[in-house]
Amino acid sequence: MSKPIIEQELIQYITAKTQVDASQIIVILQHGQAFLSSAKANAKGEVEIDSDDLVDYVLSRPDVKLDELTVETILDLEMDYLMDKGLAGSWIVEEE
Repeated sequence: MSKPIIEQELIQYITAKTQVDASQIIVILQHGQAFLSSAKANAKGEVEIDSDDLVDYVLSRPDVKLDELTVETILDLEMDYLMDKGLAGSWIVEEE
């Protein structure tokens, strides 16, 4: 399965669950990916991500027009989808 098809499926999956416009979902996912890409791996090679920090980062972007709960839901659904497909990375999500 190619990356664009997986991205399309992911966006469709999140849209169906949230009723949020696909263009807004794409913005959220792009900022989430930027945050994850800048994260540093620990000694075990794992990237530890605090979900609150991720949501705060995405919300701080000027082109994000959604509320905190919606952003958090989109990011959670992304992770659920990727885990269901066996595509989730090797990072640890920390919840407080």
